[in-house]
Amino acid sequence: MGLLSKKDAKLITDPLADNNPITIQVLGICSALAITAELKASLVMAISVLFVLGIGNVVISLMRNIIPSKIRIIVQLIVVAALVIIVDLVLKAFAYELSKTLSVFVGLIITNCIIMGRFEAFALGNGPWKSFLDGIGNAVGYGVILIIVGFFRELLGSGTLFGIPVLGDPIAKTGFYAIGYENNGFMIMPPMALIVVGIIIWVQRTRNKALIED
Repeated sequence: MGLLSKKDAKLITDPLADNNPITIQVLGICSALAITAELKASLVMAISVLFVLGIGNVVISLMRNIIPSKIRIIVQLIVVAALVIIVDLVLKAFAYELSKTLSVFVGLIITNCIIMGRFEAFALGNGPWKSFLDGIGNAVGYGVILIIVGFFRELLGSGTLFGIPVLGDPIAKTGFYAIGYENNGFMIMPPMALIVVGIIIWVQRTRNKALIED
C-alpha cells in the first residue's frame, strides 16, 4: 500500500485542476493581479503561501478540539499572522530586494481567502495529515496559476524570465527584436493579469465540459 490512499491523493490533485482555488473557486485573485509581473515574485509568493497554508492547516487541525467556536476566526488569524511574520523575516534576511517588491502583499497573505477558507472548510474538521495534504494541494494549485501568469507576463512584457533576457537585446536589436518584435508594456500592467487568468479559465473549462455545466 502506498503512502497516500486514493482519497488522500485527491486532496492534492483536485486543487491542481478541477477544483483550483483561483480558476474554479475564484479565491486569491488579488495577489494574482498584483505580483505576477515578475516570475520570481510569483514563485516566491507561491512558496510563501505553500508554507503558510501547509503548516497553518496542521496547527489549526491540532487545535480544532480546544478552540472555542466564538473565537475561532481570531485564533485562525493569529496562527496565519505568526506564520506570515516568519515568511516576511526570512525574505528580509535572505532576499531583501525581493521582499521590497512584494512589500505589502506578503502581509496580505493573512487575509488570503484561500487560507482562511481551508482553515474553516477543512482543517477544523479533519486530522493533521489530511489537513496538511489539503493545504499543500490548494497552495500548489494557487501557485501553479501564479507561476503561469507570471511566466507569460514577464516574458511578453519584459522579454525576460527571472530577470534574464531570453528574447534577445531590445537595444542592440538581437534575437526576436531583430525581426521586429517589441515588448508589450500592457502585459506588466495589472489588468493583463486578469486577462491571462481569464484565458486559463477558458482553456480549463473548454477541456472539462463538466465545469461548464456546473
